[in-house]
Amino acid sequence: MNRSKISLIVLSLFATFFVHAQAMEKPNRVVVLTDIEADPDDAQSLIRLLLYANEIDIKGLVATTSTHMKDQIHPESIKKIINAYGKVVGNLNLHATGYPGENSMLSLIKSGLPIYGMQGVGNGKDSEGSDWIIKVLEEDDGRPLWISVWGGVNTLAQALHKIRSKKSSEEARRLISKLRVYTISDQDDSGIWIRRNFPELFYIVSPGGYFGSTWIAIATPIEGIDNETVSNPWLAKNIQQGHGPLGAMYPDIGYGMEGDTPAFLSLIPNGLNSPDNPSWGDWGGRYEYYRPTFASLDQGFTGGVPIEEQPREIWTTATDMYQPYLSKEYGRPVIKDTTVFEDNRVTIWRWRDEFQNDFAARMDWCLSSFEVANHPPQPALGHSENLTVTSGERFYLSALGTSDPDGDNLSYLWFNYPEAGSLDEAIPIENAENLYKVPVVAPEVDQTETAHFILKVTDKGTPALTRYKRVVVAIKPK
Repeated sequence: MNRSKISLIVLSLFATFFVHAQAMEKPNRVVVLTDIEADPDDAQSLIRLLLYANEIDIKGLVATTSTHMKDQIHPESIKKIINAYGKVVGNLNLHATGYPGENSMLSLIKSGLPIYGMQGVGNGKDSEGSDWIIKVLEEDDGRPLWISVWGGVNTLAQALHKIRSKKSSEEARRLISKLRVYTISDQDDSGIWIRRNFPELFYIVSPGGYFGSTWIAIATPIEGIDNETVSNPWLAKNIQQGHGPLGAMYPDIGYGMEGDTPAFLSLIPNGLNSPDNPSWGDWGGRYEYYRPTFASLDQGFTGGVPIEEQPREIWTTATDMYQPYLSKEYGRPVIKDTTVFEDNRVTIWRWRDEFQNDFAARMDWCLSSFEVANHPPQPALGHSENLTVTSGERFYLSALGTSDPDGDNLSYLWFNYPEAGSLDEAIPIENAENLYKVPVVAPEVDQTETAHFILKVTDKGTPALTRYKRVVVAIKPK
């Protein structure tokens, strides 16, 4: 065998190992439950999700019912979108390795029962989808399994019913401890059943009417800010047209843009996210762990799902106070707006331009060469992600070592995220908060408190892309 052939074999083996190793490094596994065809937004969300299949380990795509489509399921609609993905996956892998092939993704399509809610839960109600959830849970894999629920949740309810019926108590506890659920409101009557019967299950939901939910902020126009990135012209230009077969599959808005997308945004490893800590806040919103009262729930539209008293604590609605930054033409390039926003929707839309630009860039990857497209910056810290300081101490936050794969110029922004920590008041950055290294003075405290500081790094490519680093500071009294 000549030397060139040996070199080709070695390179091929190395590439195979590298792609496999990168796939193994995906921190989060997810099974999606989708009532696709009940609303165009499920198709929209699936297209976005597939663009992150190199970073999120997709383990199942299950067609389900919901209150909006009670006796139908449409796995064939998932297949059509994956077929379109198959036409661009080769180009996607030019930009970031680890995208699974079309056949691999097709093998993940499963079906729940074409039955609504609790009518599809009980002995003899197993489905391909519910059995698949159990199969994935039983894999020898220490990573949590996220159930991203875009419609009804009865397929998961049936899996839990079977686990409780067929497994020992110890084994059931072990399997359930690996589950993480993020559901877009209650879209059938099995969600409340799950929370009542499995009180230990990690569960994120905004119960009650949709218009009081957190997830609705992904596309809701907000008075007082620029909403361009969720407009129809923006979607047509950046997603739907001129971006290949996957973009061409992205449907026009029916009732709302991508209402299901927040159920997986938290799983995108962007430096901000910490999925097991919903109170820290990220692209998917911020949630706190408590038992909401019935009176606190929005009593509006649910599609007919009854609004009930919550049986236990859940990860649910939280409020952020947010003062946006505005661009300046001269001098320091950013300045704080005079308007302050405060509600639960803020926890998602405050990041909206950033995750929309990220979506647009990945859609560019479907057709563009690496040299033409933009890729996200790579933030770094000149110190640990966890610091300990004393009241009154002056310390520095540093982005030393931050880089960009395209050689783009970078903008920095440091800010304290008070709601993610234990202090009520924001801790100011001394002087200019847009420098790569900034000073901070720790406030006076009577007991040890925590403060979260976010480094936001944005390149000047097109579209501009953002990544983050989070620094958690423990502040001790003198």
